Amino acid sequence: MSGVLLGTLILHDFHFIDSLYAIFNLFNTLLHEAWILKTLAFVILAGSIIALIEKSGGVNGFVEYVLHTKSLVKSERSALFLSYFLGVVIFVETSITALVSGAVGKPLCDKYKIPHAKLAFICDSTSAPISSLIILNGYGALLLGLINTQISLGYIDGNASAMLITTLKYNFYAIFALLVSFAFIYFSFDIGPMKNARYLPEKALNRNKHNASMFYMLLPVLLMIVFVFVFLYLTGNGDILKGSGSSAIFYTMLTTLFFTFVYFIGTKNMTLRTWSHTAYSGAKHFVSISFILLFAFAMGNVTGELQTGVYLSSFASSKLDVSLLGAVIFLLAALISFSTGTSWGTFSIMMPIAVPMAATMDANIALAIGAVISGGVFGDHCSPISDTTIISSMAADCEVVEHVQTQLPYALISGGLALLGFLAVPILF
Repeated sequence: MSGVLLGTLILHDFHFIDSLYAIFNLFNTLLHEAWILKTLAFVILAGSIIALIEKSGGVNGFVEYVLHTKSLVKSERSALFLSYFLGVVIFVETSITALVSGAVGKPLCDKYKIPHAKLAFICDSTSAPISSLIILNGYGALLLGLINTQISLGYIDGNASAMLITTLKYNFYAIFALLVSFAFIYFSFDIGPMKNARYLPEKALNRNKHNASMFYMLLPVLLMIVFVFVFLYLTGNGDILKGSGSSAIFYTMLTTLFFTFVYFIGTKNMTLRTWSHTAYSGAKHFVSISFILLFAFAMGNVTGELQTGVYLSSFASSKLDVSLLGAVIFLLAALISFSTGTSWGTFSIMMPIAVPMAATMDANIALAIGAVISGGVFGDHCSPISDTTIISSMAADCEVVEHVQTQLPYALISGGLALLGFLAVPILF
């Protein structure tokens, strides 16, 4: 909140009353935005669904299956790899990816006394990176729209889908983030604050120990995956890549919540009273997360009004060598994304800047678009006000500050490797 106040004071020449009035109007405007309300509702509904799945015993049943029935998990490494695998497979939406990975990973962390900061890192490092590489989701819908705009303006020739697919090989940050997190698990290398991360036994004290069929977890998760596509199709009028991401996840969570009501009560896993109490408790627990997200959205709005990113982009383009274009776009996108906490907003800001720059300088347009995507995901990955950062922390039952501190060194390694990639491509090809 202090960041919102300071930014607003700067915008209004430090007139305190005007700034307070502007903050009131800002939150009033945010709470009239349908996509923001749906995102906040999604978080609260997610709290209910996670609590219900855990209360049902489905998560414990799944853990029992992979631990004992099939002996798939036998160590800290395999426990984290299971969450990593789920994060890669469930690519339909970043928040759902993190929530599922976290729900499965928490009891395994308790079993092997793994610090929850490690789980939060895995949740975060697979959610946005994999969603930006496999673009059959909201990321793809947004990027196709932005690329189509540049095609209509004459900066890009050809088909938007073909161009987007071409850019994926230049999404260096997402590729390296997945590789670094894989290496983190496989080689068990802890660097920076992650060395001091500790498992806290009290996190497991109130965890439900009831075991039931793993289908009480698998069926709601499968339903979430399927219905994201269904609602993207419906909101896109028959085109998945034109669907509304915020609407799709909101309606998906509503549908899943109703499914748990019918399934859990119908199979006598829970009584109506238990279902209602659990859903309410889970939602109440996540209300604070929704407020954090709301403040994050406000902060992003304020930094957008300050137009720092546009200024930096225009300043850089006036003194830029063509061979450095990809690297500079990547760094600018990362800075904007870190400041605003949103990769989506960064794409919208940087795409209309990066593509004309590349076209005017006769540079590789696909590389420029890849740099926008990579930088947006990189900055979002590092930002403490990012929704994926906050939701990954929530999913892993880890404090946001601890998650940001422990994840940052690994994100910087991936970012450094990505930067080298953007510097090398113009020289080698």
